[in-house]
Amino acid sequence: MIVAVASGKGGTGKTMVAASLAKVWDGPVQAVDMDVEEPNLHLFLKPELTGRETARLPVPLADQAKCTACRACAEICQFKAIAVLAGYVMTFPEMCHGCGGCTAVCPEGAITEDYRELGQVLWGRADGISFLMGRLRVGEAMSPPLMRAVWLKVDRSGDVIVDAPPGVSCPAIAAVRPADVILLVSEPTPFGFHDLKLAREAFEPLEKPMGVIVNRAGLGDEALYQYCREVELPILLEIPFDRRIAEAYSQGRVIAEARPEYRQGFLDLAGRIRDLAAAPLLEARHA
Repeated sequence: MIVAVASGKGGTGKTMVAASLAKVWDGPVQAVDMDVEEPNLHLFLKPELTGRETARLPVPLADQAKCTACRACAEICQFKAIAVLAGYVMTFPEMCHGCGGCTAVCPEGAITEDYRELGQVLWGRADGISFLMGRLRVGEAMSPPLMRAVWLKVDRSGDVIVDAPPGVSCPAIAAVRPADVILLVSEPTPFGFHDLKLAREAFEPLEKPMGVIVNRAGLGDEALYQYCREVELPILLEIPFDRRIAEAYSQGRVIAEARPEYRQGFLDLAGRIRDLAAAPLLEARHA
């Protein structure tokens, strides 16, 4: 099972939840930090990194001597990463998505492949937990290609807990698309409520079971709870607005290990996640 921990905005406690779930999960589990632009799951799990590799993306390399300026390469590229101007082929590697279409359609074989570095994929272990993360190269604009390289390293033999990027843009969609269950971490404030609605609307077309974790419960108002009831979005866990949690978080400690009462809460959450994942299967069997 793949569990994606997501949020409509940053700062909701998404990484805190992902780290605590990984610590209490029953059975083999891999913790994956897909927030490759600003990874911080390792700050809490503190893994010993044992391997790394550079992720690269194929980009077009033009041989001007072979080019006949037919423009087939420019016409197929939807991202304007290659253009033919006055009979000269110009490439823009930073705009390329690595599809290889220009290479495939060139009738003269004038387009071959070069590579640009996306970043690093790193892995290791933390107290029996398999750990995997990506780190985007400084200056690289696109994170989904690096995220695809991280997904290729995911160990599907056990369960996987994914710390997704915040928000509802392309990186967030790329992180939650393979998941079996999506957890939306929010807070009961007007901003938290607004971004929870955005996240639900963005992820709903993926047709994945979704549940909500309310962080800083007791802060704000009842609008979030009312919304969850209206759209039948189950609240799986409430984490109180507690100074002790903030202190543990600031010290890089996993909340499920910092306080015994919170550990039990995350153990219960793990069971509810399994029930949430099983519900569509049961419905399909009864249909």
